Amino acid sequence: MNEAGRVAMLSRILAASAGGIATGIGDDAAVLEVAGAAAERGRLVWTIDEQVDGSHFRRDLASWRDVGWRSFMAAASDIAAMGAVPWCALSSLVVPDDVDDAALEELARGQRAAAETLGAPVVGGNLARGPALSVATTLLGTCETPVLRRGARPGDGLWLAGRVGLAAAGLRALEARKGGEAPLSVAIDAWRTPRALVAEGRAMRPVAHAAVDVSDGLARDVGHIAEASGVRVVLDAGALLSDGVLASVALALAAEALELALYGGEDYAIVAASPVPIAGFRRIGDVTSGQGVALRGSNGEDPIEPRGFDHFTSGKPRAASRS
Repeated sequence: MNEAGRVAMLSRILAASAGGIATGIGDDAAVLEVAGAAAERGRLVWTIDEQVDGSHFRRDLASWRDVGWRSFMAAASDIAAMGAVPWCALSSLVVPDDVDDAALEELARGQRAAAETLGAPVVGGNLARGPALSVATTLLGTCETPVLRRGARPGDGLWLAGRVGLAAAGLRALEARKGGEAPLSVAIDAWRTPRALVAEGRAMRPVAHAAVDVSDGLARDVGHIAEASGVRVVLDAGALLSDGVLASVALALAAEALELALYGGEDYAIVAASPVPIAGFRRIGDVTSGQGVALRGSNGEDPIEPRGFDHFTSGKPRAASRS
């Protein structure tokens, strides 16, 4: 069973109809109704993200501080894609015997730096010993009216905040032992130290009909909007290729820029469906009637597979195992 199948199975088993749950399993984050003094913050938006050694990062390609930073920002990107503001976090660490105290301290300093950047302190968590390093971040945010994946309408534009393809290019550069100078250094930074786009998420909230965090590849993630909203999403190849930095990086790696933009992962960008422009976003396509994902090029529109990173069917981990 692939990742989508397993998520669907777990959703069926774990789905609950308890009071106070506005949106449960199936979006970037859960949305909870809150009462009492906490209600002044609006709804709670609650997510968890786990970074696993050999699957999400490699110790020889990222510093311990980078691991702490990116693990926190990955969770925060889910909150940002809902149009919410990070509030506070819990961190659960599983640490193997070969991770010493100095490494653990640097990892925690990376977490703290990310938390301070977003104004969302780590207020608790858990520490355990285990066979592989794992960093799980539970992050709470707040928002009056969260933006969900469902809600996109035919006639909406498709808008992108952030860049797509650079993080995947940065990982390729590191694996090939390339980098150190522009433009590859920009791509390497995109993979090592991503930044959740909280301000952009807040900017889209008043006008966006739907949105999604781009972490598993643009084609795959806009497919979530298409499926949840019952619409067709059309990506514009020309708009995606207009990023000069991505074009330069792809050339340096002898890679296809469009392939990186569509299927590269860990961008932590935001895609929103909106009938009007959004500050900090650029238009990369349209929402139409129908279903699935298509790519518009010089020869017209063609359906594309909404593929990307899948924990259970991808040919190799997002960050290949250490050699």
